[in-house]
Amino acid sequence: MGWGDELKSFWKEQALSLLNCTEHSRLGTRPADEEEAAARYMNQCKKRGASVIRIQNRGILLGKKNLVHTQIYDYLLHHQYLIKQGDKIYQEERLEKRLAKMEEGALVLDRSVETEGNATEANEAGSGNALSRSKGSYYDRLSAVKYAERWWDDHNPAYQAFDVDCTNFISQCLHAGKAPMRGYPDRTKGWWMQGKSWSYSWTVAHALRWHLSGSKSGLRAREVSQADDLVPGDVICYDFDGDGRFEHTTFVVDQDEKGHPLVNAHTMNSRLRYWAYEDSTAWTPDIKYKFFHIED
Repeated sequence: MGWGDELKSFWKEQALSLLNCTEHSRLGTRPADEEEAAARYMNQCKKRGASVIRIQNRGILLGKKNLVHTQIYDYLLHHQYLIKQGDKIYQEERLEKRLAKMEEGALVLDRSVETEGNATEANEAGSGNALSRSKGSYYDRLSAVKYAERWWDDHNPAYQAFDVDCTNFISQCLHAGKAPMRGYPDRTKGWWMQGKSWSYSWTVAHALRWHLSGSKSGLRAREVSQADDLVPGDVICYDFDGDGRFEHTTFVVDQDEKGHPLVNAHTMNSRLRYWAYEDSTAWTPDIKYKFFHIED
């Protein structure tokens, strides 16, 4: 059985266990934190009154290494979950880079090589195309959401790409909505991208969180108390460990049947994902959120 057949069989088992809300037969092949995240995902669906009615997983081989009795495969996995919640049906999607280890043709390990909530995002100046500052006095939510839908699973070559790209992606969405920049060329001030440089708030989750909390001009936001107060075009910041350091950001693109936000994000690339991220391996019981309504 080739790598593709073995992984196809493995992910078919994962899909069936999720569809049937049962424990799958190959516990231990994935790391414990991934198994725990999958269990939280099922519990989260139950709490929301949502059910997964169809799952498709597709793998694309990125690289292979042959050892004496072992083969290591790097691959990209595209998850597609068809969700039904009341009268609403939508498709949640994720793209993640994974590593599979096989010994004499049998899968012994499969794990993600991406980490959500990495606080050490790249923020040093690098090559990039010049982008003019946005002008205008209003925030175009529709254009921002359209951008988030167009680029959730890819990198726009007009912008610099980062290995940890979550906040860079959110900044691009806001920029597509004509959110005005300010602060150039001081990287510690404002929110901006210009030529070959950008502010820390453009690329670093913690810096964007504090910019949204305090900005009185340019890109401005109002903090709200709960996720249900958000609408498409708004932003959520995540402090997974509850230690005061925010490591991740997502962009609201829709709402579920009960009015809860569904978000798009990078690292890992996700579309129409439920906002709480209980299904992330970075999630902890101490998680803290900040909910920002972008001022129109």
